[in-house]
Amino acid sequence: MHTPSLEEQAVLVRRLRPDDLEPVVALDAKNAGRRRDEYFRVKLEQNLAETGIQVSLAAELEELFVGFLLVRVYYGEFGTMEPVAVLDTFGVHPDFHGRGVGKSLLRQLRTNLRGLGIPRLRTEVGWDDQALLGFFHHEGFRPSPILCLELDVGERRPDEA
Repeated sequence: MHTPSLEEQAVLVRRLRPDDLEPVVALDAKNAGRRRDEYFRVKLEQNLAETGIQVSLAAELEELFVGFLLVRVYYGEFGTMEPVAVLDTFGVHPDFHGRGVGKSLLRQLRTNLRGLGIPRLRTEVGWDDQALLGFFHHEGFRPSPILCLELDVGERRPDEA
């Protein structure tokens, strides 16, 4: 069983709220290098409208918004028979890396999902994002038995006219 460090204990994890839109956009822009206002407006709106299954979380440390995760729960999508949670977006302010923010968010998320009877959490990570892959690996994520496929529809096949 994981015993939270003093740093992790200092992280306040709470449900994401509608008024968190700007802090989420600003933190993501700091990490991604560009603002995605509309993306997060839609994601937060969708997520917060799902009554009873609000599992997206925010993290505060030293009274500052320092992290968030956006999660949706699906019941039987993509050919699976069991419910699954999907981690859409995850962000920790770079000045607070290594201070237990991500661990605290995931620990609370696991607790919430267990309480809802959701057995699995899935996400996608860029193959070259070694820092995030390492973090997720350390937290117990493993490659899924489901293979994600992608088709470049802009590219013509030789058999197409």
